[in-house]
Formats: sequence, structure tokens, C-alpha cells
Amino acid sequence: MAVDQVDELSGGVRDERMRRWRLVLGGDEADGTGCALGGQDAAMDGALTALYGRGDKKEGRGRDRSAGLGASAPSVARWLGDIRTYFPSSVVQVMQRDAIDRLGLSALLLEPEMLEAVDADVHLVGTLLSLNKAMPETTKETARAVVRKVVEDLEKRLATRTRATLTGALDRSARINRPRHHDIDWNRTIAANLKNYLPEYRTVVPERLVGYGRASQSVKKEVILCIDQSGSMAASVVYASVFGAVLASMRSIDTRLVVFDTAVVDLTDQLDDPVDVLFGTQLGGGTDINRALAYCQSQITRPAETVVVLISDLYEGGIRNEMLKRVAAMKASGVQFVTLLALSDEGAPAYDREHAAALAALGAPAFACTPDLFPEVMAAAIEKRPLPIPDAGNPANGRP
Repeated sequence: MAVDQVDELSGGVRDERMRRWRLVLGGDEADGTGCALGGQDAAMDGALTALYGRGDKKEGRGRDRSAGLGASAPSVARWLGDIRTYFPSSVVQVMQRDAIDRLGLSALLLEPEMLEAVDADVHLVGTLLSLNKAMPETTKETARAVVRKVVEDLEKRLATRTRATLTGALDRSARINRPRHHDIDWNRTIAANLKNYLPEYRTVVPERLVGYGRASQSVKKEVILCIDQSGSMAASVVYASVFGAVLASMRSIDTRLVVFDTAVVDLTDQLDDPVDVLFGTQLGGGTDINRALAYCQSQITRPAETVVVLISDLYEGGIRNEMLKRVAAMKASGVQFVTLLALSDEGAPAYDREHAAALAALGAPAFACTPDLFPEVMAAAIEKRPLPIPDAGNPANGRP
């Protein structure tokens, strides 16, 4: 390659780097980068400035940072159109979220034309649910349509793998004592025959074989999803409602879905439509985990075949010691108890570390779980094997 071509290439890389820095810094015409913007770059810069401003004024240079969307539907609608034009969908959703948080645009989401303009995601659904009671009738149908689209997309992404994973777990949990060769569970067979170990031959004589069964269509397991509907748990409520509907569609699992704040609401009858479940929640308010667990405990008829999943940040407004006693009692009766600090892609929110440590001491470690991991967590609980806790640094062990 000729020297002038190398220089031209390095110059192009330098210009692109300066262009990107200019868009990031959002300053005046150059802001020290030596790069002026025009055309589409200027339009992108305008969309970013409307939301994030231009940086703090320093030493007499630049302009004061101020957002410029204004509180009118037309200007917001234009801005929403601009960001969809200039940025990929994942970035658009982040910018929409920031606009709602930074500029107080929640009220505008009560207008049907605004809902039709936004790119819907789990976080937007959470915002809409928090505004449910303030939503005028003219907006509710549009809001339901937005929520339904997100829910259907989530079901397409999660349902097949969830059913396949849990069907396998149900099959493996149905043990038989006269298995065919390919159905022998060798780990359990060896454990059941350790008394028949022959040291001179260094082998175990398997007098009794333990094998995998095949789950019938009758109900084999009971699952209770107990979901904290405080404001910080919005994404978890959305995902849990979708998973609840998927589990309810499986004949071998009897699923119950309970949401709570200081009151407890059983939404099991609405599980055939997760959108109805979501609009039956009320995000925000206090928390009484003990009361919720008391209700769940009253619904358990076959403890050894029941999995209780508590999804909460564990900030308890009720009676802490009673809550812990209930968890201990359920575990002692044979219930598989799972504590999730969050069921979302973002990881664990702020949570009560003291309560997390207390639950871990009871053998119910608390950890954050992504939607993709949730089927594996449920499969492990159904098979009564150790939960696939993501990593050692997770709050699962109750330590900060």
C-alpha cells in the first residue's frame, strides 16, 4: 500500500474517531475536537441534545445543559420519530426510558398517539402498568395492545425452551424401579446400592435399579409464583406473568400466581391471558412478604410435590421473624423454596441483605435470575437438585 493511501486511511480513522467524540461530548461547534457536524450527524446531535443537553458550562465555554423536548405531544412525537430514524432499536428503547425518567414524560404516555409512537419493551410495559389507574378510557385499549405485543414477543422467545426443559425435568422426576436399560438413572442407582459395595472387586452390586419414568398427563407438580409488585420489581412482574402463563399451559404442572404489596391478590384464574394478569397488578406501595407467604402456605396440599418461587427484593414491611418461620416450615414439610431477587435481564436491584442472608441460612439462597436461566432454575427445583446459581459473587449465599 502506498504511503499516501496509508495516510488517507489513518486520516479517515482519525476523522471518524473525532466525529464520534463530538457526538458524545455534545458541546458547541467543535468543543475541542475540531469536528463540525452537518447533515444527518447534526440531526442525530439534535436528538441527543433534546434529551441529554450539551454538558455543564465550564470556564465560560459552551452552553448550559438543558433538555429540549418540551411538554407537548407534537414535539415528543417528532423526537420519537427522529431517534427511530437515526439509532438502532436497542438504543431507542434506552433513550425512551431515559426520557421518561429524566424529563417526566409519563403523563404523555396517557395519550394514545404517544403509545402508538413508542418502541415497546418490558420497561415501557412496567411504566404503563404503574400508570394504569390514572389512564383514561381512551388510552386503555391502546395500552393493552402495546402490552400484548410485548407479551407475545416474550412468549415466542421463552415458551418453547421452557416447556422442553420442564418436560424433561418432570420425566426425570418420575422414578421407576424396573427401568429399561436406557432409562436407568445410574447416579441414584449407585447411591441406593452403596451397602452392596464389594471391596475385593471394587464394585457395587445393584440389587435395586432406579430409573427415569415418563411423566403422565396428570398433574405431577404444583408451582406457586409469589410476586412482589413494589415499583422496583416492574420487569420481574412482567416476566413472571409470562412464565406463569407458560407453566399453566402444561398439564403436568398445576400453577398458581399470587401478587402482593401490603395486600395479597390471587390471579391464578387469569393465567390463560398474561395481559389480564399484568393489568390485575398494581405496581408500587408497601410490602408484606409474611402475609403473602401465609396465603401461599395455605394453598399447599402436597408439600413434597410443590415448588414455591418468591420473587422479591426482600424489603419486608410485615413481621420478619414470622416470614422466616414460614419459609422454614415449608422447607421442613418438603416444599422446594426458591427466592429470586429479580427475574429480569438487569441483575439484582437493591435488596435487603440481612433477609437474604437469613434465607440462605435456611437453605433458600436468594439470587437474581435472568429470563433465560429461569427454566433451568425451575427444572432443578422440580428434580430437587441444587439450583444453578449464576456465580459465586451472586447474593445467593447471603453475603454482600
